[in-house]
Amino acid sequence: MRIDKFLNAVNITKRRAVAEDMCEHQVVFINNSCVKKAKEVKVGDIIEIKYLEYSDKFEVLQIPTTKSTPKSKQLDYVKKIQ
Repeated sequence: MRIDKFLNAVNITKRRAVAEDMCEHQVVFINNSCVKKAKEVKVGDIIEIKYLEYSDKFEVLQIPTTKSTPKSKQLDYVKKIQ
């Protein structure tokens, strides 16, 4: 699954357009490499989103098969890393 779709499907971003903008502005990293919006996400990847004052890291646990998932199921797909 593409990174922009993944971020939206697991409720890290509210809209796919936001995820696309984040990729264009080079704040999304997979395994310490800046990625474009079409980059494929695999199980075990570490996604880092660098905001202005902090950054969030997530480990991919599984890839969703549907376009969106309930917010309550987010922890089935990603694990937040400190």
